[in-house]
Amino acid sequence: MNTIERVEAAFARIAATDRPEAWIVLRDKADVLAEAERVEAALAAGEDLPLAGKVYAAKDNIDVAGLDTSAACPPFAYRPERDATAVARLRAAGAICLGKTNLDQFATGLVGTRSPHGAVRSAHDPALISGGSSSGSAVIVALGVADFALGTDTAGSGRVPAALNGIVGIKASLGLVPVDGVVPACASYDCVTVFAPDLAGAAAAMRVMTGPSEADPASRPWPADIALAAPPRARVAVPRADDLAPLDPAFVPLWTETLAKAEDAGIECVELDVQPLLRAALLLYEGALVAERYAAFGEYIDAWPDAVDATVAEIVMGAKKFSGADLVADQQRLRAARVEAMRLLDGFDALLLPTAPLHPRITEVEADPIAVNAKMGTYTNFVNLLDMAAVAIPAGTAGTKGFGVSVITPAFADQVALDLAARITGEPSPLFAPAEAELVVFGAHLQGMPLNGQLTDLGARLAGEVATAPAYRMYALKIEPPKPVVVRTARGVSLPGERWLLSPTALGRFLTALPEPMTLGKVELDDGTLATGFVTTVPFGTDITAAGGWRAHQAA
Repeated sequence: MNTIERVEAAFARIAATDRPEAWIVLRDKADVLAEAERVEAALAAGEDLPLAGKVYAAKDNIDVAGLDTSAACPPFAYRPERDATAVARLRAAGAICLGKTNLDQFATGLVGTRSPHGAVRSAHDPALISGGSSSGSAVIVALGVADFALGTDTAGSGRVPAALNGIVGIKASLGLVPVDGVVPACASYDCVTVFAPDLAGAAAAMRVMTGPSEADPASRPWPADIALAAPPRARVAVPRADDLAPLDPAFVPLWTETLAKAEDAGIECVELDVQPLLRAALLLYEGALVAERYAAFGEYIDAWPDAVDATVAEIVMGAKKFSGADLVADQQRLRAARVEAMRLLDGFDALLLPTAPLHPRITEVEADPIAVNAKMGTYTNFVNLLDMAAVAIPAGTAGTKGFGVSVITPAFADQVALDLAARITGEPSPLFAPAEAELVVFGAHLQGMPLNGQLTDLGARLAGEVATAPAYRMYALKIEPPKPVVVRTARGVSLPGERWLLSPTALGRFLTALPEPMTLGKVELDDGTLATGFVTTVPFGTDITAAGGWRAHQAA
């Protein structure tokens, strides 16, 4: 459907689902339709709008120009004149914002009940919590209102609601998505996140938002040596039985099924003592790092005590008992914990954990708001503290309770996490990380061939089949392992091959390891484009062009 039809469908779904507590600001339908008409006109004029036809909503701690930002605290509300960078990039890509969604006030909570606008109910059972703090965003995606929605994540807010509502949540590495125009919760650990029904939709939005911004001094570019794919045979750490003690017994069979799916997908799951990670998580709320929350909005609590959720105030005001020396000491502990985490996970491609250990009823949270909330962050609180990335995926239901798992990786291994998540869910894995270099291969480096590991070990990603222009011949070399060379000649034919994507650093490492007489140069493809591949100018070896390519020659 076009953009106008998609907007009409979204508003029809809003009326049908009747979840007013999910919204703080819903735009006037006429204004949204007018914006849709402008998007359709831009498409007709030939503009490249990769998210045209998509509608989304933003958590109400993220600035959307012309709409109030309140962080679910009405006296705090202000009307921004400019979009947050993340929102501006989505707008430039053709996505249309429907409005602002409800949240745990000041993004402090994992339950979705700490708001003067009411508790946001689970998309699938109104007696259960939706999870927070990005509660409204997750629910409107799960209900089919929006194609995706923005949340934020400091302790798990972009992952826990995804698990409880049966959708995908991507929390990228710190700094990849700029956080200017976002009301800070803990500025050092805040992230803008995406909820979507599937990995492809979440990655498409995340890809548009990613990249450093001068408006956010903490934003970071992708490094030059990122892996663009998970290895074919990945090794993933999973918690021991003792580490799963907090898990709702009803979720245990779902966890076991997830491990079986991972193994069936070629992922080796190895038990690991994850207690050091879970202990590090305690620093976020139980240590002096909570001072970051007081620095972010403590003065507003002092100014409007009656407008602030009592539980939020209790958590944030607890920071006053810590000294500056306490904060420095905990920051040092955190640095040590990061080193310990990297040592612990050395030799693994990722960590697989339940996202949330339980899915409580709203009444359970009301009875014990702090303790229940603390349990919700058991497996998520450490991730941003330790500078890691995570992809949360649904993993079934126990009755109406939602269960999910998270694939967690070190910073900038986001694509590895996405690939492994896709293997578990059975979806095609979308490309999120930037592919800045490519290599075309025609022989021993083809998928399944003896030297293909030289590519996959560098994190290279298969991008599809290619063919040369009809101007090349292939010669087999008498070496081990067998490999060919491709030479441009006047009597050439078109030869089949593959295109692989790599990081610039990986391509450089590959080049320096090439034995003579091999080198890299430009190969003309059958569509007239030039691509980097193996070249040589002097024919040598046995001419095997008539075989029709290296695979055919090997098969013969």
